[in-house]
Amino acid sequence: MKRSRFAALTWVERVLWIAAAAIGVWTLFIVAQNRYYARLPVPDAPGTQVSRRLPGESPRETGTSGAIASSVKPGAWVARLEAPAVALKATVLEGSDDGTLRRAAGHIEYTPLPGEPGNIGIAGHRDTTFYPLRKVKTGDRLTLTTASDIYEYEVRDTRIVEPEDVQVLDPTTRSTITLVTCYPFNFVGNAPKRFIVRGELVSGRPRS
Repeated sequence: MKRSRFAALTWVERVLWIAAAAIGVWTLFIVAQNRYYARLPVPDAPGTQVSRRLPGESPRETGTSGAIASSVKPGAWVARLEAPAVALKATVLEGSDDGTLRRAAGHIEYTPLPGEPGNIGIAGHRDTTFYPLRKVKTGDRLTLTTASDIYEYEVRDTRIVEPEDVQVLDPTTRSTITLVTCYPFNFVGNAPKRFIVRGELVSGRPRS
């Protein structure tokens, strides 16, 4: 009896170790993938509708309704986003689906591309790419570098909204950038709210 019980406990222990190892490998893969995309170099040459819900952690949370889509191919390199005050460095790819956001930040479809007038929307996961945003403050600078230009934004405000509050992506008369991530940052599971960072363009110059 004792021998069979010992064997059962040994088997359970091995299963738990295997599960822990699998989770560890998957976590390392996600972190490594995120760091790889964050370090992608800026290319030397350049290569309105909104979602019904702000991008989040489930692909089922997004929807569309009938305007002109971006001309950039999904998953293509768009820009590099940096926030020096909080040590944020991220590559921005086209699209805000879950597959894209697992790799990098994502340009939200149907919002202007960098360099175009209006309100540029960029989403990122709260526990990887946009985790540094938990420390961002009003007055911090955001830098958006494209293949041809460098744009500097100043953070004007941050707020916490519901996923349905898509008005944060509405067109603006001034050149702005809106960063979207889930909130709370350390929530276990799919976080219920969205953390918004809004910045306004203060300068732009050609990249040379």
